[in-house]
Amino acid sequence: MDPILLIDKYTEGNAELRNVLFVHSKMVADMALRIADRHPELNIDKEFVYEGAMLHDIGIVKTDAPGIHCHGTEHYLRHGLLGGEILRAEGLQKHARVAERHTGTGLTPESIISLGLPLPPLDLRPESVEEQLICYADKFYSKTNLEQEKSVEKVRRSLLRFGEEGVVVFDKWHEMFGV
Repeated sequence: MDPILLIDKYTEGNAELRNVLFVHSKMVADMALRIADRHPELNIDKEFVYEGAMLHDIGIVKTDAPGIHCHGTEHYLRHGLLGGEILRAEGLQKHARVAERHTGTGLTPESIISLGLPLPPLDLRPESVEEQLICYADKFYSKTNLEQEKSVEKVRRSLLRFGEEGVVVFDKWHEMFGV
């Protein structure tokens, strides 16, 4: 399975969106693969990490986020679930889980309710080491400042807006994966 072909399929006719999605996803994939190479003891499936990182944000194609060339109708915070739907329709169950579970450091049903997020109250926390690694690497790159890597402190500050819980998870991952 070539994730670039899926990116092309779902961004057809929108070169700007394709660029945002491709560049962001490639930066995340590259970081995740560098980390995987440094941690052979974790037995990380590098092929899956590459594919999952390249496809984790595919759901943005259905969202309304003009600043990053998304002209769909859905709320941006739904892009993980939307990506999961797209990837399941493509027969990519494991990849769908990555898409669904990469928002912040993952979402609990309680946090979805307490924050009033436009999502069903599901447990959307990354579980496998590959899901956690992709989620971790994703925190260092935005879709608005492509190719600019955030510092650990900037990542921590951005997560703190949603409560201390996400920072605790990120710090645990940073200890495990460390950039």
